[in-house]
Amino acid sequence: MTTRGLDEFAGWVEGLMRQRGYDIDSPRGGGKSRIADEAGVHRAAVTRLLQRQSMPDLETMRRIAPLLGVSVRDMLIRSGRVTPEELPMAADLLPPSDWQPSMEDFARWLGVPDERMGVFVKVVNQFLEPDVVAEVPAEAVEPRRSARD
Repeated sequence: MTTRGLDEFAGWVEGLMRQRGYDIDSPRGGGKSRIADEAGVHRAAVTRLLQRQSMPDLETMRRIAPLLGVSVRDMLIRSGRVTPEELPMAADLLPPSDWQPSMEDFARWLGVPDERMGVFVKVVNQFLEPDVVAEVPAEAVEPRRSARD
């Protein structure tokens, strides 16, 4: 972490603290002690950050973030410890909202081998409502096997 990065991060945190009503500017305002007490962290960790001496550790960030109304993800990214690509949002990992997964998609997610895909689809279809079963293509259903198969 560069001095500039620490300075930018500390400035951002200071702004959040002020927005949340913590008096961190006056010597006897008690804002540093109050936020440390409410977060359950050492006052020294808050002071070191505000004096641009050191970056808070992960646990301190985890405890302070909710008090400042931000996510731990935002704190980690703003601190320069991770990039947005290294810590994607859950929504970034989801498929498009109009995408309808097939039975085969579910089977793959569950680790069903390709040679057993038809059996999986057939068994699952037995538990679905009739109108849902009608949407499954006929070729996806494996023919019935006898006990000798």
